[in-house]
Amino acid sequence: MAIIEKFLGQRVEIPEDHRYDVRQGLWGRCVDHTIVFGLTQPALVLFGGVKDVDWLVDDSQAVRKGEAILFAITGKILYIDAPVAGSVQFNKKIRENTALITSDPYHEGWLFLIQPNGGLDQAYQTLSSPQDYLDKLRLSEGFKNPDGIKGGVSGICKAVYSGIGEQKI
Repeated sequence: MAIIEKFLGQRVEIPEDHRYDVRQGLWGRCVDHTIVFGLTQPALVLFGGVKDVDWLVDDSQAVRKGEAILFAITGKILYIDAPVAGSVQFNKKIRENTALITSDPYHEGWLFLIQPNGGLDQAYQTLSSPQDYLDKLRLSEGFKNPDGIKGGVSGICKAVYSGIGEQKI
């Protein structure tokens, strides 16, 4: 398990036995003949958690790689695409208890699973390694602002944040 002690003011973990969709902040893990996907702890910190989710396709529907399949309300609106092509099934528990996504992201809080078209190993290997995901995170706000300072760490961010706080609406 890779651990980042200070990532936007929080401690986050990245399992080294998973693969990653770096662009979306998703982890993937093979279970039986499927790949289970969920949001990583660093992604959840950057998104500000998840407040609600909704499916954009039917359960057990065939999906294309890159097709939007899940809608999440975080600090902003988030559309999550299928990282691989195949038949998708959603975690019904997270609809009833969205907090699972944040409280147990690598186990009970998984989002969906896909039974890939073609070979499981081939689909799984299209995802990035833990090291590639860590390298990408090093360029993120989480690493640039390890203490989680409100308004960010750049002069421009601080000026904008301060200006917003002083506005009289």
